[in-house]
Amino acid sequence: MSEASAPHAADSRELTAAQRNAVAELLRVSPVADELGRRFADAGRELHLVGGSVRDALLGRLGDDLDFCTDAHPDQTLRIVKGWAESIWETGREFGTIGCQRDGLRLEITTFRAEAYDQVSRNPIVEYGTSLAEDLRRRDFTINAMAVSLPEHRFTDPHGGLDDLAARVIRTPGTPAESFGDDPLRMLRAARFTAQLRFAVHPDVRAAMAAMAADLDRITAERIRDEFTKLLCGADPITGLRLLVDTGLAERFLPELTGLKLEIDEHAQHKDVYEHTLTVVANAVSYETDGCDFVLRMAALMHDVGKPATKAVGSDGRVSFHHHEVVGARLTKARMKAMRYPKDVTAQVVKLVGLHLRFYGYGRGEWTDSAVRRYVTDAGDLLARLHKLTRSDCTTRNRRKAAALAADYDALEERIARIAAEEDLARVRPDLDGNAIMELLGVPPGPMVGRAWKHLKELRLERGPLDRDEAEAELLRWAREQGIDG
Repeated sequence: MSEASAPHAADSRELTAAQRNAVAELLRVSPVADELGRRFADAGRELHLVGGSVRDALLGRLGDDLDFCTDAHPDQTLRIVKGWAESIWETGREFGTIGCQRDGLRLEITTFRAEAYDQVSRNPIVEYGTSLAEDLRRRDFTINAMAVSLPEHRFTDPHGGLDDLAARVIRTPGTPAESFGDDPLRMLRAARFTAQLRFAVHPDVRAAMAAMAADLDRITAERIRDEFTKLLCGADPITGLRLLVDTGLAERFLPELTGLKLEIDEHAQHKDVYEHTLTVVANAVSYETDGCDFVLRMAALMHDVGKPATKAVGSDGRVSFHHHEVVGARLTKARMKAMRYPKDVTAQVVKLVGLHLRFYGYGRGEWTDSAVRRYVTDAGDLLARLHKLTRSDCTTRNRRKAAALAADYDALEERIARIAAEEDLARVRPDLDGNAIMELLGVPPGPMVGRAWKHLKELRLERGPLDRDEAEAELLRWAREQGIDG
């Protein structure tokens, strides 16, 4: 990396922390980036490392995906990278982007854009721009509107992105209204960056988000889903979620979150469900051990969305939310379907929401071994997440109550472990399989075999493992009750 990569600094001792980060990060990718820059220069074209790549380099967190912009059109870019790139893809070609790979780095090279929206359609109208300055001005935020020219390493920052990076603030290159009018998804991206980077939005940006929230309706569910997922998986999702609610953006695509701000009746005090939910999300994050667990975080966010519809005040003035987990599971399924989440992801979140209350009551000593088996079987491969969600849901400020709940759950987990060691709880199944059932009862494949199998599984859950003779005797007894001669 040349000394020119550190603008306004003749000596490395004078570099800011951000610039030192950039030097270290860009040195790592320079062999590939500079080589590519020379190929473009030899072809009479410009190449600039740009956007999130420059931002992340300054933050010391540059990954292996690099973004470039150029004055070359896609056909010209293809000619320049062919024979040099190890692989090439053209999936973004209609947007002016050519992707390729070299030495473990994924490179996306996009023609200068003067992108515009017709204020009605959901997709951008892509027009090629003619200069780096024009390209940077069309970008979403100043922290993403910086560039490093290659191979000479000239730093370009026309909108004060470096200062905003230092101040940890999110601003737009032009006016927020102009930026969000071009692409309303940028409002959601602003919230996402507060969660990912722990930055604050500029007051003007926040005001525009609130004023223009309804414009988000122009954006496809898939694009909203992808941004929201990144927000929820951010380092600080709570700040991002608060911003969505406070600006009215959540109301446009996740109204259940806004709906959690229940009015607290003067005569029927209960905990603030909205604040409780945000605390549960934060608790869930603290239980993660290997990066973001979206299913767990989403279940934590949605676990109480059934409360507004089930709120009731009894004659004694106490507030109740009977069966809110059932209503919540239904609402969660509908919302995640509307947001176009995959069916398998939705099913896992819905199941956790439906099960999140099951534990309560265990501490009263009412659970038999059968109840524990059913708890484990119903949770299936979501049991570890259900443990985390249930523990996260304990947000009481009453230390004695919190300690009692934690002790109860410790006892349940110990009991599960004991029974699991004895009975292979991970795979609770009937003691006889379908073939054995057909042979013993002398029946062909069909509904009767399924009914017999279900009966044996219920018996297994209720009594634990049976030996072969016991299982066969129970099956024959059941068959006689059904009028089947075995």
